[in-house]
Amino acid sequence: MWIVRLALRRPYTFVVMSILIAILGGISILTMPTDIFPNIDIPVISVIETYPGVSPDEMEKRIVTITERAMTTTVNDIEHIESQSYNGVAVIKVYFQPNVKPELAIAQITSIVQTLLRALPPGIFPPAVVKYNASSVPILQLALNSDTLTEQQLSDYGLNFIRTQLATVQGASVPLPYGGKARQIMVDLDPGKLYSNHLSATDISNAMNLQNLILPAGTAKVGDREYLIRLNSSPNLVEAMNDLPIKTVNGATVYIKDVAHVRDGFAVQSNIVRQDGRRGALLTVLKNGDASTLSIVGRVKAVLPRILAGLPSELKVTQLFDQSLFVRAAIGGVVREALIAALLTALMILFFIGSWRSTLIVCISIPLSILTSIIVLNLLDKTINIMTLGGMALAVGILVDDATVEIENIHRNLAQKKPIVRAILDGAQQIAVPTFVSTLSICIVFVPVVMLTGAAKYLFTPLALA
Repeated sequence: MWIVRLALRRPYTFVVMSILIAILGGISILTMPTDIFPNIDIPVISVIETYPGVSPDEMEKRIVTITERAMTTTVNDIEHIESQSYNGVAVIKVYFQPNVKPELAIAQITSIVQTLLRALPPGIFPPAVVKYNASSVPILQLALNSDTLTEQQLSDYGLNFIRTQLATVQGASVPLPYGGKARQIMVDLDPGKLYSNHLSATDISNAMNLQNLILPAGTAKVGDREYLIRLNSSPNLVEAMNDLPIKTVNGATVYIKDVAHVRDGFAVQSNIVRQDGRRGALLTVLKNGDASTLSIVGRVKAVLPRILAGLPSELKVTQLFDQSLFVRAAIGGVVREALIAALLTALMILFFIGSWRSTLIVCISIPLSILTSIIVLNLLDKTINIMTLGGMALAVGILVDDATVEIENIHRNLAQKKPIVRAILDGAQQIAVPTFVSTLSICIVFVPVVMLTGAAKYLFTPLALA
């Protein structure tokens, strides 16, 4: 019972320690990420292969099978591989063994898929290698709509103005907008005129590619100045592309305008977004890794007015989904229940023991123990979530039990006319071993949690640590 004797000899030391715990705990609460669930770091790498116009069966035979065979030969620590083939797209998910370094896995996957490009069909796009993170979920959705702006303008503002600035928010990831019409230079072919001039769509494509070039041509030294020279055959206007020649037959030149029409248009839509029956666009903000949902949403809402100030007033941005509301509600619910439990505990102690001092001791020990747990969790790079708060609620119950037994035993020794110091020492010594054994028995229940694997490990380990 050395710690009890030390506390009796140096009470001010423990008062200072309590104040220090309160300060460090408050700082930890302000700096720790806050979310509903803990970070789930599952070692999964996704490889996205794109080959437009190819059927799912051909994607599997000509691309997926070759890629999977190469990965199982050259990449280390693979647990299993899953793949899904669609029209023109294949998604290959590589699951690794636990404790694999994600950076090394990404490097190996990237190296092998880039090497395989020579063995894959010509015209295939370089694959995208993405680290899968279960914590990267949508936390904010913004709808873009207007009474006067077109879908093409909504998509353009969302892609080139709003998205680029939101992507600079720390911890946020903003994918391409859904809906809208992406701006694109369109060439409308006339099949009849193509046939009569013995031309094909390939001839039109080759003519536009060959006459729409900007090439470096060296430099020219004139006196003490050196000038950069370049060959620019790119038209300045979209309409000028109609005057590009395709070929000359018997002295007659066939131009693009003779067999087609070039215009400033939009790509064929593959998805449509509607809000209240009106078409628009949708921007989704994702959470990156272990970033705090509350912090990201707060930063996005802070920069959004500045972004909109530079855009047309006709553009309306509406928040359709905000996960921070659910996070605040979940955390607030757990905290509220904990406060109610602490209040009921204080009333119980006051009712049965009848001592304001004993009640105050228990009420002070509850927040100090919670703040100590938060400090340790912060040092272990954990987050504040419903699992860690649930673990702290369980620990508070154990703490209150031990404190109540200790206080009641001290009162029993005081009733025997012992001096207060002797009553405290005897009361602590009499219940030290039983209390330690009972607390240790409860802690042993959580030992198997440490041996969990997979997603369960990331969910329940913080509860046991708290």
